[in-house]
Amino acid sequence: MDVLEVIKKRRSVRVFQKREIPKGSLEKICEAGRWAPSGLNNQPWRFLILKDREDLKTLSHFTESGSVIRTCQAAIVVCLDMACSYNREKDLMAIGACIENMLLQACALKLGACWLGEILNKREAVSEFLNLEHNYLLMAVVAFGVSTKKKLKGHRMPLKKIIFKR
Repeated sequence: MDVLEVIKKRRSVRVFQKREIPKGSLEKICEAGRWAPSGLNNQPWRFLILKDREDLKTLSHFTESGSVIRTCQAAIVVCLDMACSYNREKDLMAIGACIENMLLQACALKLGACWLGEILNKREAVSEFLNLEHNYLLMAVVAFGVSTKKKLKGHRMPLKKIIFKR
């Protein structure tokens, strides 16, 4: 599949079927994330894969988007490893690129995914629940599963509205 085709097909999926994610898919998604660009190639991301139903249920209580986590089959917690961070702004951009790679890989695998950022409002409580190492800073939770919908529509502004001249 062409890269632009995958980019255009990717959507945030918020409701998932009760079907298992094919074996090896989560590792492929993490592999895609790990190949994101980062300043000085410091690769500041760390991943925690959650599949246990009780863990997902408890995690869902930390966000207004809890229903997404309750219906997903797995979630990947993405953290910034502050021990290898050299420039916070650049590392945050790298984490964003990492997550986007993960979302695109999920789409290519015909899986649904949703990047949950609102959960950061409860960063400390989530970190405590997950028993994250002190140098791992929660950046996002990404929910994964098989989408309940086959075709989701997207909308973007025309290029002429977002390209400007000086």
